[in-house]
Amino acid sequence: MSEENLYTFENEAYRKTYWHTCSHVMAQAVKRLYPQVKLAIGPSIDNGWYYDFDCDFSFTQEHLEAIEAEMKKICKERLHLERSEKPRAEAIAYMESLDEPYKVELINDLPEDAVISFYTQGEFTDLCAGPHLDSTGRIKANAFKLTQCCGAYWRGDSNRKMLQRIYGVAFPKKEELDEYLRKQEEARKRDHNKIGRELEYFTTVDVIGQGLPIMLPKGARVIQLLQRWIEDEEQKRGYLLTKTPLMAKSDLYKISGHWDHYLDGMFVLGDPKDESKECFALRPMTCPFQYQVFLNRARSYRDLPMRLGETSTLFRNEDSGEMHGLIRVRQFTISEGHLILRPEQLEDEFRGCLELAKYVLDTVGMLENCTFRFSQWDPNNKEKYIGTPEQWDEAQSIMGKILDDLGVEYTIGIDEAAFYGPKLDIQYKNVFGKEDTIVTIQVDQLLAEQFDMEYTDVDGKKRRPYIIHRTSLGCYERTLAYLIERFAGALPLWMMPTQVRILPITDRAHDYAKQIEAKLTAAGVRTESDLRSEKLGYKIREAQMQKIPYMLVVGDRDMENGTVSVRTRGGVDLGAMSVDAFMGRCLTEIATKDRSF
Repeated sequence: MSEENLYTFENEAYRKTYWHTCSHVMAQAVKRLYPQVKLAIGPSIDNGWYYDFDCDFSFTQEHLEAIEAEMKKICKERLHLERSEKPRAEAIAYMESLDEPYKVELINDLPEDAVISFYTQGEFTDLCAGPHLDSTGRIKANAFKLTQCCGAYWRGDSNRKMLQRIYGVAFPKKEELDEYLRKQEEARKRDHNKIGRELEYFTTVDVIGQGLPIMLPKGARVIQLLQRWIEDEEQKRGYLLTKTPLMAKSDLYKISGHWDHYLDGMFVLGDPKDESKECFALRPMTCPFQYQVFLNRARSYRDLPMRLGETSTLFRNEDSGEMHGLIRVRQFTISEGHLILRPEQLEDEFRGCLELAKYVLDTVGMLENCTFRFSQWDPNNKEKYIGTPEQWDEAQSIMGKILDDLGVEYTIGIDEAAFYGPKLDIQYKNVFGKEDTIVTIQVDQLLAEQFDMEYTDVDGKKRRPYIIHRTSLGCYERTLAYLIERFAGALPLWMMPTQVRILPITDRAHDYAKQIEAKLTAAGVRTESDLRSEKLGYKIREAQMQKIPYMLVVGDRDMENGTVSVRTRGGVDLGAMSVDAFMGRCLTEIATKDRSF
């Protein structure tokens, strides 16, 4: 990066330092206005910052406006930020003197050899590792905004106290802030949580629980269409379909390592401490179940590669603060697969997994907005993983070579690997800029040994296979959310729950409308007729609001000529055409999965 860009938002490190300093300015403003408030944490994030507070009142919009005004004063005061360090006992005593119990807890949890640092600006001091800008005057007083306030459990633990989290964002220029706020307003209009509910794709019910959405008929239909397409596509590529249980005894998860490394994310049925009764858990992933297909009988090199695919329903005990519409849920369905293979087959099979994922994401219109992350282990966090450092070095070296050979441009994510191996994560951002993994391809050299999986090689010797864990479209619920946002609810024709709505002008055309509906339906076009006694303009507007791709207006002339008058949801009048001509147009768009419409 050039010298002149080091201190601009082009530089991610500077951008996050800027936002981190903003979080301290916000905390200082809160303490000035409401001294009784206790401070928790305030990091920079991908699109700004947040700070968590413990207070005996709820922040309102009026509070946020007052905090913003005080922040502007602090920026104009140009307070110098000074770093200092304290020994552990002194640091604890200092935070206790300020009556900041959350900071005391954080200090107590630091490693014995940790450097305990503080940053001071004016009368305000905060426990912080930094880094920060040198002065509050660096922050443009007219180019930041506090965007929202919500609840957040202390340290993400639902058993701990609920705090209040204030989010903010800032830029070097007011024009950049204005553009960001404009895009956020557009994002709110596209938010799947809003559109998906308005269009009746899904709903949630308090008595069922958070993160457990109900797919309404429209949403269920889209997911069904995607699932059938993926299963057919995988079959073409040599995948064998499996169907495995939704739960298993704890014994299975102990073999795989999930019991030791993923238990907090699992729903356990029964008491793990009661050895007199069997303890079960809902599955958080399918791999240990699909391995049983391989283990069903003795295998040789001729059986490999074995490509196993399954439309899997999974359960993960996500924190309530992480729940968001269909993007982060506790029960979801995934296009999961495991490839069991010889080591020399790894690169070709990995390439096939990547090609499939890219083809699928490109077809649904998401690939152009994807990025790639090579997720690796953290050698300083060994207890999180199984295997030796040598095994991890070997696996990551092999995977890095494959990615480089395939020309994949990627970033590296340390401590983002699965507990059994490195992975390629295909990342996608929702309309608000929050990034999640949509597809993953993982290289695994370890679990075959855990399950005593082996095959007889060409030379007659027994060997351990390699395993690739992969998805082709990932989580169907999350994909539906992204598609709703990507197309603002107007999904491509081939995946729309209703593709055509017929609008008869008069009661005389009702029978003709039903005849056309039957013909299109028989050909595989999802069609319905609107026979209500409403004005045509009202019916057209309602169909457009529901994002119906095609509206067929039929009247006396159409009945005489055997035609339909075609309108699109975008308001384009395509004029009259024969029913067969229109049907051919639809079938071509559906077959080619055309999304240019």
